[in-house]
Amino acid sequence: MSERKVLNKYFPPDFDPELISRRKHPKSSQQVVRLMAPFSMRCNTCGEYIYKGKKFNARKETVEGEDYLGIKIFRFYIKCTLCSAEITFKTDPKNTDYAAEHGASRNFEPWRDEKAEEEDRLAKLEEEENNPMKVLENKTVDSKREMDILDALQDIRARNARNERVGQSDDLLSRLALQEVEDEEDAERKRLEEADEKLVEEVFSKIQSGSSSVTVKRKADEKEPPAHALLSDAARALIASTAAAVPAVKKRKTEGKNSLGIKVVKKKKVTAT
Repeated sequence: MSERKVLNKYFPPDFDPELISRRKHPKSSQQVVRLMAPFSMRCNTCGEYIYKGKKFNARKETVEGEDYLGIKIFRFYIKCTLCSAEITFKTDPKNTDYAAEHGASRNFEPWRDEKAEEEDRLAKLEEEENNPMKVLENKTVDSKREMDILDALQDIRARNARNERVGQSDDLLSRLALQEVEDEEDAERKRLEEADEKLVEEVFSKIQSGSSSVTVKRKADEKEPPAHALLSDAARALIASTAAAVPAVKKRKTEGKNSLGIKVVKKKKVTAT
């Protein structure tokens, strides 16, 4: 089993390496390499996010006509993990980084903006040290920018105050309109109640009962009047005469009888002598 792991190869004594022809590769040839995404990016075709460190089988080529201080720049081709769209990025030896070229956009990185701002500030200070006129120009530009910012801020404050006043006036008008609607509803409710009271008085004030009339009054308390108080005098007289004409019924003797009128006989107990 140890023979499989031997890396040394046998070369015969008459081996001449100069006789082996070298393979010629075109300058624009591509190589298949295994790499990881150098930065987080988003695909422009489908919007898929590709995080930093994602592994790809990429194609690598040398960028023709571009270099930085004699350093070659390489371009890499990868495919989106979702839609398989082609994405390209290349090396950036000037900033010791990579730059997105086609098919994807690099995600926002705050530290990159901070670094760029710091470089711009340092370049500006270095330029002002040797050029007094540049200092005066920069101060003029800064003061003009501050004035523009103050004017824009004042406009925003005035607009907000105007909108607030308009909102308050709108609220006042809405409250007044709501109060008017409520007053109209109250007046309409009172009018309907008065109409109902008038209708009740007209309908239930007098009820025709034969030739005489009975006045019906609404209850003022929880006590109900007796039923005979609601009858007319003629009805009362009729009821009284009917009650007097009915004779009293005498009760029959029901001794020794049950409730059905059957006579019950009790048996005597006979004792033996």
